[in-house]
Amino acid sequence: MLKKIRNITLQMIAGANVVTVVLMLLIGFSDRLNPMDHQFLANVGLAFPAFLFINFCFLVFFLVFKKKYALVSVAGFLVGYQPVRTYCPFNIGRDVPAGAVKVLSYNVHGFVADNPPEDAPNPILDYIMGSDADIVCLQEAYLNDAIVSAAKEAYGYVDSVMHPTRADCLVLFSKYPILSKDRIEYKSKGNLSAAFKVNIGGDVVTVVNNHFETTGLSLSDRAGFKDMMKGKSGKDTIKAESKRLAKKLGEAARKRAPQVDAVAGFVRECREPVILCGDFNDSPISYARRTLGKVLTDCYVATGNGPGISYHHNAFFVRIDNIMCSADWRPYGCKVDRSNGYSDHYPIYCWLKRVENDKNGR
Repeated sequence: MLKKIRNITLQMIAGANVVTVVLMLLIGFSDRLNPMDHQFLANVGLAFPAFLFINFCFLVFFLVFKKKYALVSVAGFLVGYQPVRTYCPFNIGRDVPAGAVKVLSYNVHGFVADNPPEDAPNPILDYIMGSDADIVCLQEAYLNDAIVSAAKEAYGYVDSVMHPTRADCLVLFSKYPILSKDRIEYKSKGNLSAAFKVNIGGDVVTVVNNHFETTGLSLSDRAGFKDMMKGKSGKDTIKAESKRLAKKLGEAARKRAPQVDAVAGFVRECREPVILCGDFNDSPISYARRTLGKVLTDCYVATGNGPGISYHHNAFFVRIDNIMCSADWRPYGCKVDRSNGYSDHYPIYCWLKRVENDKNGR
């Protein structure tokens, strides 16, 4: 009798595992959906880590109690290998070769540091100056004379592109000469993308800096979400808040889609080697990341390890900052640096080596 109850219980749990795997796969491949056509499904990728974790728990459970049922979880991971690797890659580290270019991308939150130490007037700027990066792409980077002076002393070349409404400013610090800059045209009330031509070792390289459409969530929206995550909201409040947040996030994704398409089109037509950085304001399982990942190498997926959480405020923990490159480059050691938490984003950095100069890349 007890054996029969045990078998029925295991079968029920296995059924729940099947449902979890199906949902995990549907969510994992949701980045194929264009938010222009599927606005309210555009952000289901945010739920992917939850189903990934639940499926892993099922795997551990069945390895202990019923090994053959563990095949369901294993099948889920195999079929969903691509979204699983996109969200949480694992790579064998390789030594950075001589001559590689270090690239840093950082949404600096206007250089306004959260809880700055008394002995560091601007710890965000201090971090950038001490990063030893060769190319630095900054978002929400409003410059003043002190920042420009410090940057020019460390890097030599500084340039920026500001949105016409002055709502946002993209900045490039470079140890290599900046030849030109252009805004990539698309519709947005405050966000923008810009292409900088840089002379790296005699070759012209296009560095594309992006800050795609923001989520549109107000401080109160984010505070409400944080309360939900901490269990401080009632059932009715959670339901109403969830619908409202889903609607806002969907509207932002719909606005973001043509912006991403415009940048992807620009990259396709670009004749020079490309380095692309920025704050995508979208999760790894998203139309934005996949669209650009089809025309460029995602450096974090190719060389990083773990989920690489880059946004860390108000209970939103997700990798929304990215570095990508054209096939002219081989990436090494991409990492989200969690040692510097003074902005609402962590910086992300990577080394890039030109393929034709990398004998091991052939």
